[in-house]
Amino acid sequence: MKETLLSHFKEVFRYEEHRDEEAVRFFFAPGRVNLIGEHIDYNGGYVLPATLSFGTYVAVKPRTDNKIKLFSVNFPEKGMISFSLDELQYEKEHDWANYPKGVLSVFQEHGYVGQRGFDAVYDGNLPNGAGLSSSASIEVVTAVLWNKINGFQVDEVELVKMCQQAENEFIGVNCGIMDQFSVGLGKKDHAVLLDCDTLKYEYSPLMLGDYVFVIANTNKRRGLTDSKYNERRNECEQALAQLQKNHHIQKLCELDGKTFENDESLVTNDVVRKRAKHAVFENERTVKAAAFLRNGDLLNFGKMMNESHRSLRDDYEVTGKELDALVSAAWEEESVIGARMTGAGFGGCTVNLIHQDQLEEVLSRIGKKYKDQTGLEADFYIAHSGKGAHEMN
Repeated sequence: MKETLLSHFKEVFRYEEHRDEEAVRFFFAPGRVNLIGEHIDYNGGYVLPATLSFGTYVAVKPRTDNKIKLFSVNFPEKGMISFSLDELQYEKEHDWANYPKGVLSVFQEHGYVGQRGFDAVYDGNLPNGAGLSSSASIEVVTAVLWNKINGFQVDEVELVKMCQQAENEFIGVNCGIMDQFSVGLGKKDHAVLLDCDTLKYEYSPLMLGDYVFVIANTNKRRGLTDSKYNERRNECEQALAQLQKNHHIQKLCELDGKTFENDESLVTNDVVRKRAKHAVFENERTVKAAAFLRNGDLLNFGKMMNESHRSLRDDYEVTGKELDALVSAAWEEESVIGARMTGAGFGGCTVNLIHQDQLEEVLSRIGKKYKDQTGLEADFYIAHSGKGAHEMN
């Protein structure tokens, strides 16, 4: 991949100073798939993501001035996007480049001011808009390279918190910490059980035996800022405010299921109550699922995945016909022991726990049923686990 990146870099930046190939450095940040624990990171709950072996690659070379020049192999029609370190404002026409720009802006806000800009080529092999955290991957790889080339020595947890701040405040998506955290601190062949409230985390080996996790892309694109993501978060905040009348809590996921059921009448709006119900019970499911995974109990882990999807469909209402059709087709297969939507919803991907025997035929049947119902072709990827964000040697 480094050779391909360098080739793109030399093609894009065709002037004298870039003949020094040794000055070009290479960085990578993966995407992530959340195995269970959806729409609860911002409610203070537990999530169980795993990093992927594919993601965002960057070739970068520091400049002698304060200019930033960015090019994306994925969006060549956007051309070269240029700005200076004293021009870090959101600009709609800068499109994808607002993600790295936002990260640089937050670094400055925290007192980490770079004196020199850089030229960079970004190249990603994550499906854009599929819910595998392409935006977090871009943010975190930018944070890692900016931290490294300036020698700021910001620790990993602070880096991912700054990336979340960039997405919240610069981009305007009110996301929780899960995406950036898992992209930054992921570990190969492990899932990470993360408490999104305290940021305490533990790694869990992926002992799958004859099973594999398969990501299925609906190919129904969804944009977080255009979806009802922020609306769902607001509904959870409404529920929290009403439950706080009887409970000293700061986040919904501080409640257990039994306590919530005893006091759910405090939440006066039926729809808002359903949103809170999902958050509380999804949190409990995730903790149980992580224990099942650690013990190699894949059948019960799969049951938790299925329950998660039903809750996201019926209580949180973030699935939609495409995701439901793809999950339903998977549930009809005997070798599929768990299937659910993953990511923000409203399109994007499902994650499926499937026996490897006759996997190709199983996926073919799922794809055919899905196309018959929606007219769309699904894409399937075996979710090989990869390393978190790092500089490539």
